[in-house]
Amino acid sequence: MLWNLFISCLRVGAFTFGGGYAMLPVMKDIFVREKNWLTEEDFVDMVSLVQITPGAVAINASIYIGRKLAGLPGAIVATLGSVLPSFLIIFIIASSLMNFYQSPLVIDFFKGVRPAIAGLILVAGLKIGHDSLISKLSKALAVLFGFLAFFLNIHPIILILAGAVSGALLGLGGKKL
Repeated sequence: MLWNLFISCLRVGAFTFGGGYAMLPVMKDIFVREKNWLTEEDFVDMVSLVQITPGAVAINASIYIGRKLAGLPGAIVATLGSVLPSFLIIFIIASSLMNFYQSPLVIDFFKGVRPAIAGLILVAGLKIGHDSLISKLSKALAVLFGFLAFFLNIHPIILILAGAVSGALLGLGGKKL
């Protein structure tokens, strides 16, 4: 199990550019659809949890998945698998940065990768929203929080805390989100 978990997380880390949010669709495909290690609900819970925990989304998600599947050794192995590709790529780039940094090919590569990353993040948001926004009230709150973030530039931490308080208060009032 540990080796399979390591290889799965290595795949996520090796084939995802753009950080944790861009990794989420890949993680979902591997851990929910391909391996059946997590349910859709487990995945949505994991995404919610890793967003309110300090640290990088990808690392927190790897720790969560690894711990859920194989305890502490699983958390360690999953985290190593997820970060190893990025670590190696950054190490190689940093060690030859002066020769590499201004290369037109590298500049064009990153210009091409940016739209793909934005698309992956958009898809992750839409898929997670579709899976987790089940009531009209939760959809209305998502629109409200999206409006507050986009148009009023309210800090994400404030919105996350407001969402947690809203959920707790509405839950106490008997409303289902």
